[in-house]
Amino acid sequence: MDLTSNQLQNPLFQKIEQVRRRQPKIRDTHITLAHGSGGKAMRDLIDDIFVRSFDNPILSQLEDQASINLANLLQQGDRLAFTTDSYVVDPLFFPGSDIGELAINGTINDLAVSGAKPLYLTCSVILEEGLPVETLRRVVASMQAAAKNAGVQIVTGDTKVVHRGAADKLFINTAGIGIIPTGVNISAHNIQPGDAIIINGELGNHGTAILIARGELALETDIKSDCQPLHTLVETIINVCPEIHAMRDATRGGLATVLNEFAMTSNVGIRIHEKSIPIREEVKGVCEILGLDPLYLANEGKLVVVVKQDKADQVLSAMKTHPAAKDACIVGEVIASPPGVVFLKTAFGAERIVDMLVGDQLPRIC
Repeated sequence: MDLTSNQLQNPLFQKIEQVRRRQPKIRDTHITLAHGSGGKAMRDLIDDIFVRSFDNPILSQLEDQASINLANLLQQGDRLAFTTDSYVVDPLFFPGSDIGELAINGTINDLAVSGAKPLYLTCSVILEEGLPVETLRRVVASMQAAAKNAGVQIVTGDTKVVHRGAADKLFINTAGIGIIPTGVNISAHNIQPGDAIIINGELGNHGTAILIARGELALETDIKSDCQPLHTLVETIINVCPEIHAMRDATRGGLATVLNEFAMTSNVGIRIHEKSIPIREEVKGVCEILGLDPLYLANEGKLVVVVKQDKADQVLSAMKTHPAAKDACIVGEVIASPPGVVFLKTAFGAERIVDMLVGDQLPRIC
């Protein structure tokens, strides 16, 4: 219906519009089942916490989906990168980060290691009945801060509430899309014997920080999670060497798992050197006490890059100019045989096989 100028200027109409557009503030201190019922309580929760925090032109349409202009995407590249992940970390808040920032950066990094520029994310949450509303506000604020810092938009989402005891406080699922620039083809299938393996810094900080934060051990350290977005680091790498062979972020299962995946996918062997791998002494100490191997510890801000040997120094120099890779180093090389096997050359000169992780060293670390 087209409104006349008189109608728009009518004080009563203006008052109605103010009420209609006013974002409600929920009065509940804890999540109840009503917040997932699809009624007013749920709408107030979504408007007050999610829409208010994530506000952008696409999200503000409040449709059941986000509509994105394809012409704008095609101007940035020729392929779409699409990923999804779920976050169930315990505890929700830990030294250096929290589940909200983790969900944003983790999804961004999954896109970035394909060479894509991350653009849009979704956010779906599963809330346990009884969760403090203030806890949810903190998590959502952290998500928005991380998204804004990375230059991405959260454009659609979903909210569900489950009975008390059916979940552990809060679970988050995020999906993301990005655009891969023309000419960039990063894949584990590209790996060749002779390639160099580079990482961007210390390993195991995230897994150790989570372990300490649980308070189950009488250990005190200043170790913080390495949670950070890596897309600008990837952009720096591609700018000096578009022919990157492979790239992956070393999250669950750590460096060892990524390298085993690379070796099996490309049917090559990989050798890494213990002396070259940067691990904090505190992390080594915790691992020695608990019988853990830092090569399998989770990271949330570390990537593994495989590149031709003659490009390695150039890539390494470029990485070191980025804040997320000041401690970048070459840690190994790709070998022809035996295929599908990862070796560690120890500090004593011996070699041992670094196999796939069996079981889980630390559950619920992301």
